[in-house]
Amino acid sequence: MKKLILVIGGARSGKSSYAERRIKELQTNTNEVVYIATAIPFDGDINERIKRHQEDRPIDWHTVERYKQFNQLKMNEEFIQSKYVILDCMTVMITNLMFDHYTDIDFETMNNEQINKLEVDIENEVNELINVCDQHGKTFIIVSNEVGYGLVPSYRLGRIFRDIAGRINQKIASRAEEVILVTAGIPFRIK
Repeated sequence: MKKLILVIGGARSGKSSYAERRIKELQTNTNEVVYIATAIPFDGDINERIKRHQEDRPIDWHTVERYKQFNQLKMNEEFIQSKYVILDCMTVMITNLMFDHYTDIDFETMNNEQINKLEVDIENEVNELINVCDQHGKTFIIVSNEVGYGLVPSYRLGRIFRDIAGRINQKIASRAEEVILVTAGIPFRIK
């Protein structure tokens, strides 16, 4: 049974662990899970986080390192054969897309038209991924950070990111059959 599930929470809330446990509970055979990892290794800290996540995943899960161009998954045999897909994490994906699309623009001076176009471009990537999973009958779990609980960022790039990520989370939640909020490692079903 295909389904879209959003697992959302603050940093270090236990959302990734919950999402992985949830997939393990659903999984009946080996080779049924594709894990879409969106992080780009660019420094020692992120390299260490990626390594920890890799070590925590079962060895029979297939990892796809990707944060865009999700139509290419249609040609990935492991994706085609899988029943379950987990993406970790949406907010990292949004960050990558922001910098991908706007490497030559100053976020401090970009205008509202440019910000709106950026958000539309990111939303299109997200919709492409959800649609590909839906078309192929996958149960799809998206892990994302809840960005609205903190202080308003003091710099414009942070505010642009927070606003885009918050609206993308809302759009995913509206499409999802389930939304799970994870706080201190405890999952709460809110939809």
